[in-house]
Amino acid sequence: MPLNPSFASLTRRLGKGTGSGLLTGWVGLPDPLVAGVVATEPFDAVVLDMQHGFVDLHSVVQGIAQVALAGKPAVVRIPVGHFATASRILDAGAAGVIAPMVNSAADARALVTYTKYPPVGARSWGPAIALNVCGLTAPEYLAQANALTATIAMVETREALAAVDEILAVDGIDGILVGPGDLSIALSNGASVDPMAAEVDAALAHVAQRCKAHGKAACTFVTTGAKGADVIRMGYDFVALGTDVMQLRAGSNAFIKACREA
Repeated sequence: MPLNPSFASLTRRLGKGTGSGLLTGWVGLPDPLVAGVVATEPFDAVVLDMQHGFVDLHSVVQGIAQVALAGKPAVVRIPVGHFATASRILDAGAAGVIAPMVNSAADARALVTYTKYPPVGARSWGPAIALNVCGLTAPEYLAQANALTATIAMVETREALAAVDEILAVDGIDGILVGPGDLSIALSNGASVDPMAAEVDAALAHVAQRCKAHGKAACTFVTTGAKGADVIRMGYDFVALGTDVMQLRAGSNAFIKACREA
């Protein structure tokens, strides 16, 4: 069976610390129609957020389908430590998994256990919906899934930043996503949340360099388009441009301001 090109577009277009700059929407609202609407915009992928968003397992399965209908790959951020959920997400047809608070090589290896089939990991077999999304037969999926689905570990603490080389060296980790908000809290010892802080920029540059050295994808989240351009110049391959709620508020404010000023 032919491989669905939209499913494969994530890993095949994802750079390795080279600034390939795939842009993704970020959805935390649980109605799958929101994911579908975001996917119809010119994003390269859509992230469904089960950590800080309100997306549960039922709505994430429907959201993945909506994103797939729009011809885009869906990536899911799982809750902290819910590595077993990663397997279910991939079985539902996600093209990638983002795991928050991966602080060590041991954490990274535990994540890979659930996201990659042997010999890399120990993911259990059961990709019934994933076969519909990717277009492959079961034997084809087994042979290609490890390469076609991205396992991305989040670096957002001092501990993780210090262990970034060890995390990147784990076989099966395809990239790192810097969480600038939590990292800013960690680097300021809880004094502030400022993803634009100079020390966060320094950490972003460092992670991009280490990703390039290891041949793994550099990923992050930004709150403005200008910052997105900045991190792509640093070498980032996968950039989330705010959240659905942020964009809803920004769009509403822009319409209201334009009307009142006219």
